[in-house]
Amino acid sequence: MELHLKITGSLLILLALIHIIFPKYFNWKKELSSLSIINKQLMYVHTFFIALMVLLMGLLCLTSANELITTKLGHHVSLGLGVFGHSVFWSSSLGFRAKYGKAKYLKPPFISCLHYYGYT
Repeated sequence: MELHLKITGSLLILLALIHIIFPKYFNWKKELSSLSIINKQLMYVHTFFIALMVLLMGLLCLTSANELITTKLGHHVSLGLGVFGHSVFWSSSLGFRAKYGKAKYLKPPFISCLHYYGYT
């Protein structure tokens, strides 16, 4: 189980780093040009804090895997992270439509990965 948490932590850190390319990959300069300045800034700020939280969750899994497994507090933290992860997964799976934009390229590999590891 410790190995699984360390792998998960590494993947979460990778996911956090991928957020760096979001503005360019999704062409935010053009796509967000019709929004007010506050809405544009909200997109950047929220993306930054989502990436920060994903990075911190990855670091927690990577550096404290044993504590997450063996302590009562670790069990509670793991439960919270699991509920959060499942809510993100289901809301993105049900909320995004593959036919719209570049999201169609992101969803199938993610779902395929979950199928491969037996999570769906």
